[in-house]
Amino acid sequence: MENANDTTGINFILLGLFNHTQTHQFLFSIVLMTFLTSLMGNTFMILLIHVDPHLHTPMYFLLSQLSLMDMMLVLTIVPKMAVNYLMNTRSISPVGCGSQIFLLLTLGGGECFLLAVMAYDRYVAICHPLRYPILMNQKLCLHMTAGSWVLGGVDGLMQAGATLSFPYCHSREINHFFCEAPSLVRLACADTMIFEFFMYVCCILMLLIPLFLILASYSLILTAVLHMKSTATRKKAFATCSSHLAVVGLFYGTSIFIYMWPKSYHSVAYDKVVSAFYTVFTPMLNPLIYSVRNKEVDGALRK
Repeated sequence: MENANDTTGINFILLGLFNHTQTHQFLFSIVLMTFLTSLMGNTFMILLIHVDPHLHTPMYFLLSQLSLMDMMLVLTIVPKMAVNYLMNTRSISPVGCGSQIFLLLTLGGGECFLLAVMAYDRYVAICHPLRYPILMNQKLCLHMTAGSWVLGGVDGLMQAGATLSFPYCHSREINHFFCEAPSLVRLACADTMIFEFFMYVCCILMLLIPLFLILASYSLILTAVLHMKSTATRKKAFATCSSHLAVVGLFYGTSIFIYMWPKSYHSVAYDKVVSAFYTVFTPMLNPLIYSVRNKEVDGALRK
């Protein structure tokens, strides 16, 4: 039986990801375990980078910011989903819904640009190693990181504010397990065509501009690596970039599927599964990828 709050005309209703069958209870427990693992893994990565002097470099500072974004992302989505499921309630207030949209877009957009900054860092380290302390100094690193947060925050604030400004006078059932701007806009009883077009263009730009910068950085890195005469140097360069490329592949693979793939090619159920992957499972995999593939992190862990 649904909670009384679910029937109010004020709150929105999240239809959720799971029902209460045995299979779905098992899947929910997996998501909960993944959430806890992600939270512990990213927290530990931040603390490890903070306490180990050998990891006080731009590369690891950027990695700590990535872990912070991932940790905040799972905290934005999973606790509310878990409470609704365990308490057998589905409601979420407009403030809660707006907060989820704002944080999700801030963290998603910020991570896009942060991954581009990390690619630039690898480009400077491999292509201009002698000038690395100058080209990637602490001040520039802080400015680029702050820029990533600000650009994500501006996007999140605009879209969350615009989404909640529409009147919602009919169904308030959101067919998702968290508040997502496109799912919410479909419920508005007003003409949202211009906003949906703006939202689509904004998401594409937030994805494609950083992706272009990442591809440009790695094109220059590949050219430099191919001109290296030493096989050992080549292997070291590829090893340095492999972790970042794996994280980029995971992040952009799911994001492109959701925001750029034609809607006719995937259903709501598939959207939920892919959303669960990038909001829950990818944040867990990121610290694992960097700890397994990186000798310096591995050395710090052993110490």
